[in-house]
Amino acid sequence: MKTGTRQQEGDNSKKHQLLRFVLCALLLAVSLPADAQQPKKVPRIGVISQGSLSSDARSIKAFREGLRGLGYVEGQNITIEYRYAEGVDERFPILADELVQLKVNVIVAHNTPATRAAKNATQTIPIVMEGVTDPVGTGLVASLAHPGGNVTGLSNVGSDLGGKRLELLKEAFPKVSRVAVLWDSANAGNAVWLAEMKVAAGPVRITLQPLDVHGADGFERAFSAIKKEHADALSVLWNAPVNTNRARIVDFAAKSKLPAIYASNLFGDIGGLMSYGTNDADLWRRAATYVDKILKGAKPADLPVEQPTKFEFIINLKAAKQIGLTVPPSVLARADKVIR
Repeated sequence: MKTGTRQQEGDNSKKHQLLRFVLCALLLAVSLPADAQQPKKVPRIGVISQGSLSSDARSIKAFREGLRGLGYVEGQNITIEYRYAEGVDERFPILADELVQLKVNVIVAHNTPATRAAKNATQTIPIVMEGVTDPVGTGLVASLAHPGGNVTGLSNVGSDLGGKRLELLKEAFPKVSRVAVLWDSANAGNAVWLAEMKVAAGPVRITLQPLDVHGADGFERAFSAIKKEHADALSVLWNAPVNTNRARIVDFAAKSKLPAIYASNLFGDIGGLMSYGTNDADLWRRAATYVDKILKGAKPADLPVEQPTKFEFIINLKAAKQIGLTVPPSVLARADKVIR
């Protein structure tokens, strides 16, 4: 009996040990995958754009392509919160505050007023500016090489862009003597361009007619003033109201038979006669590289601001033909792209 009892006790002990082993193995099997499958925190990017969902579709597409090329796929390993000003500068502070409340990891701000609003809203969230004409002069960064603070990114400032557009307009159409200028006084970059144009206007014997358009309702007044003062050409600076009213402006220029030069290459595809400036889509793609660096730990203060190295001159011959103008071969030869 004692032998049988000892054997039974030994068997029970082995069963208990086996049971404990199995339970431990099961617990380990359950706990390890749970730890391994803990979801990683997906970075959230905030974008403040000056236009609308439709007007900025091409730019946002370029930004997404830039991110994708760096391994970020929206909806998978990155989230993007879009905020559109719809051409109204006063909306920028509200949109910036919304993104700060969402605690985004990075804010991408398109143009000077948007970047200023973002900087006013937060001193801690990194901000990548895009398309800012004078980031140092407007106080957004301390210097291009050493931005300081929480703002860095891409400037669209060039060597006398405003004056260069005026010279191209005069070279293409020598009889031009009075040029209406659509600009937005709320945009510090526009003020820089307009100042350059005033300096360049004298040597080429052009009188400027600056028209401050600060919102969609200002365009009809500006158009009436152009007709009343008999301007014989048009220069359109890039800003939020202009961005969302591109087709309206091009249509006015065509119906008025006014030769026009624009600050953005986005006008060429919708019938704009000429444009000279940076490639907007390219700036958005490059903005993605700043986002990538910041998400990987870089500080905005240590990332130098990039300046454009290439400017595009685009001529739309279809638009020229529509209003009965002939572009000289010498000017066509200088174009980077000719739309026929």
